[in-house]
Amino acid sequence: MSITDISRTGSPRWADADEPWLTFPKVTLHDHLDGSLQPETLVELAASSGVALPYEDPEDMASWLRGEITEPRVNHWDEKFGLTTSVMQTEDNIARVAREWVLDAAADGVVYGETRWAPEKHIIGGLPLRVAVEAVEAGLRQGEDDVAAAGGHIRARQLLCGMRSSTLSFEIARLAASVYGELETVAGYDIAGPEDGFPIRHHLDATTLLDRAGVPYTIHTGERDGAHSVWETVHLAHAVRLGHGVRVIEDVTLNGRPLNVRTAVKAVAQARAEGEAILGLGRTAQWVIDRRVPLEVCVSSNSKGGVLDGIENHPVDLLRELGFTLTLNPDNRLMSKTSLTREFSRIEQHFGWGLPEFTTAALAGVEATFLSGPEKRALAAEFETDIAAFAAGSRVAS
Repeated sequence: MSITDISRTGSPRWADADEPWLTFPKVTLHDHLDGSLQPETLVELAASSGVALPYEDPEDMASWLRGEITEPRVNHWDEKFGLTTSVMQTEDNIARVAREWVLDAAADGVVYGETRWAPEKHIIGGLPLRVAVEAVEAGLRQGEDDVAAAGGHIRARQLLCGMRSSTLSFEIARLAASVYGELETVAGYDIAGPEDGFPIRHHLDATTLLDRAGVPYTIHTGERDGAHSVWETVHLAHAVRLGHGVRVIEDVTLNGRPLNVRTAVKAVAQARAEGEAILGLGRTAQWVIDRRVPLEVCVSSNSKGGVLDGIENHPVDLLRELGFTLTLNPDNRLMSKTSLTREFSRIEQHFGWGLPEFTTAALAGVEATFLSGPEKRALAAEFETDIAAFAAGSRVAS
């Protein structure tokens, strides 16, 4: 039995089996558990849990979640995540989703992955917070065992999310601190949810607790809000990674004028064609570059979720050129109809990345993991060996 045989489709759900980057070793750091359910699993669990879905056909359901089918309309994107979390209210269901996430990640070439989820969204039926965390751990462990039995290898970890729009971020931080080091799959913490109107300064009690407890954390920032949100994240909350972070480009000037995330790529290209393109870094951008604070870049998600208009306008390559530390991630595999393999293919197609650029991003991902120093060094050595083997037998350009 091969690794791909243990996934539902025989390859990553949203990638083709013959894509050249499929076997490239990958790290995934920004990968939401409740945004990555298999559509069939969502429909099956809804039926067994008594949850009403807009569509019973898995592909129709997936298309509605992605916005390709627009009816019934919802007032906010989070209502769609409310449906996926509604079927993840029991230990068995949570464990199943976690296990399947591992199988899909392994089929996607992921060697190390951190999946994030918000425990407070999984206790509607009375499940204790810690029990929900233990259910994710059980599912991740089962997935790892299944991959190993198929001759593969993956290390799966979880990040516990507090929400910007909730008053429970401190409680979830306290939960993370209590299980960190005890439950091996708990790698750290994240603050997720809408930025605009929910500044990170309202959650500094949570980040202070994590700092004192020695728990690493990342924060969603620079996606739905601009460079000021990034400033708060790095200078007030002291996050060690930036979830998305793409709008840090708005702290960069072109010929003295601030860039806009939607038009940055075209503006720089036009200025260069006209012969003068002087790029300047603001203090926050310079700070992030100098301290190598990693950006958890999610190209398809940003492009389909309204942050940008099309992948071709994503500033990922401009950020690379400016010296930012970039990691590549799928964000929500179901909602964005993507996998890391597909992210690689899209970035190659639109920006011409090849083996050198993807190798740099992969090793940056290894360094950005919430592993210990010795574990990172061992993983980096493994990646270097695997990438060399990939390069020797691949069809991609070096």
